[in-house]
Amino acid sequence: MKPADILIAILVAIIWGLAFVASRIALDEFSPELMMAMRFAIAAVPCLFVRRPKVAWSLLIAISFTLFLGQFLAQAYGIAHGVPVGLTSVVVQSQALFTIGFAAVAFGERPTPVQALGVGIAAAGLLMICGTVGYDFSVGAFAVLMISPICFAAGNLMLRSARGAPMFDLFAWLCLASAVPLFVLALVVNGPAPTWHSLIHMSLTGLVCLLVIGAISTSIAYWLWGRLLRDYPAAQVVPFALLVPFVGSAASSIVFGERFGPLRLAGMLTVIGGIAVMVLANRPQKLPKKA
Repeated sequence: MKPADILIAILVAIIWGLAFVASRIALDEFSPELMMAMRFAIAAVPCLFVRRPKVAWSLLIAISFTLFLGQFLAQAYGIAHGVPVGLTSVVVQSQALFTIGFAAVAFGERPTPVQALGVGIAAAGLLMICGTVGYDFSVGAFAVLMISPICFAAGNLMLRSARGAPMFDLFAWLCLASAVPLFVLALVVNGPAPTWHSLIHMSLTGLVCLLVIGAISTSIAYWLWGRLLRDYPAAQVVPFALLVPFVGSAASSIVFGERFGPLRLAGMLTVIGGIAVMVLANRPQKLPKKA
């Protein structure tokens, strides 16, 4: 990767790490459904000025519902139901495992031995984290949270089919495709009156958090991330997400005083270590064609 693109990948990771903290604060005022609807509505504002890219609606909706709606709604639900912010940031970035696995199945990109080792280490870390579930948050909340990295990985790879589309325009329309069903979901789950009450009584802090996660973390950061995924192989880009858990955990520790028990901390460090091993891996090889 070019040095400038490496710096961009690092900047995106920092923005995403801080966004976990902003989301946790916003969830004190909004339901997960409404917060996500507002996030994507803010990020969809550019749709007023840019045309929909020449991407089939079916593909656009598929990317939107995995990379955005599925990933972030599962995140918000987990955080709202007690999963610590730092732990959430680690679990979400296990998307590197799923991205490499899905790439092997869908595109024949065989993991290198180093990548396979990293996957095994990170998977062991996730199992260690699973051993701590059920004490300060429920198994159900953790199970829903695990949907997030799976959706993230699927969306990463679907973006390949949108090559050639202007990334900023594409991501604006992806946000619109998520915002509409999320507003409907918020009205159904929470009711019209509570939803309206939350909107008209939001605090300045809540508004700032929505702007941070909507305009900066979604519009700007995902546009940059999409450009990197367009220009480089997934296995070369996604390992930079390794920085996100460090930023998220450090920020959560400062803001919320978040601490972890020995087993959970060991599991988190093992997951991050596994992803770090993937950074050392070479570009995946193509699987040999069957005779």
